[in-house]
Amino acid sequence: MRSRETTLAFASIFLLALIWGYNWVVMKVALQDSAPLLFAALRVLFSAPILLLFLLLQKRSLALPPLRYILPYGLLQSTGFVGATLLALEYAGAGKTAILVYMMPIWLMLFAWPVLGERLHGLQIPALVLALIGLLIILEPWKAESAPWQGPFFAILSGISWAASAIWHKRYVPQGQDLINATFWQASIGGVVLLFGALLLEGWRVHWTAPFVAALAYNAIPGTALAYVLWLFALRHLPSGVAGIATLLAPLIGVFAAWLQLGEQPDIWEGIGMAGIFSALFLVSWQHLQPKEHSTALPAQE
Repeated sequence: MRSRETTLAFASIFLLALIWGYNWVVMKVALQDSAPLLFAALRVLFSAPILLLFLLLQKRSLALPPLRYILPYGLLQSTGFVGATLLALEYAGAGKTAILVYMMPIWLMLFAWPVLGERLHGLQIPALVLALIGLLIILEPWKAESAPWQGPFFAILSGISWAASAIWHKRYVPQGQDLINATFWQASIGGVVLLFGALLLEGWRVHWTAPFVAALAYNAIPGTALAYVLWLFALRHLPSGVAGIATLLAPLIGVFAAWLQLGEQPDIWEGIGMAGIFSALFLVSWQHLQPKEHSTALPAQE
């Protein structure tokens, strides 16, 4: 029975990586029918009822967490991370954006040093060097006069906001706080802020086409509801470092899905830079698999 559960947990992780990885293409396609911040807001707000239903079915607490914890968490995780991600996709390809956003573990370990006292050690040091070299190559500063900066800027900002939300959660989460409850409330708060920002800056620019509705459904059902079930099942039967493999595989799947479906073939410099960042993420993930590893855990998020 134990072996069967472990096999199912690994299958859950790979399915989760496919869902999160392909979502980069889904979101890119959705932007053909919506302004970026508006889709970000709708994506987050449409996922909130799914999370609420999950809480009700599991008979979990619906109590609002302390505002001093949940308000900054929602602004960093949903407003900052999701909003910046969609702005990045507006200006850059899905594969390139996925790789840059998923530099999050690199920013996380940098923030954890001064904030949580978790010093860089072991494979984290070469991982940091590889990631920064890869980032430099992707940005191609030697031809900055012609290279668009908005996409990479918002993608990096997205990863930084995601990392900051993880640090905030780890440092200020109340003892015994339910993860799904916190996710529901931070999504609700962050989504409302996103919606107000979108209406103020972009207006109601959306076409309710079949692909757009399908994109929202994808984000709400497999991208949120099923993803959390898979994530919790994997965490229950696998070490957290092994479960984190989904974080490593998702951007790689995003790159190949964007290449196959959207024709976003990376040029030679982008390919080298992506390989550097992916190698860095691999080193970080490998270190998480080592015994007695107590580094900051990653939250579930595509």
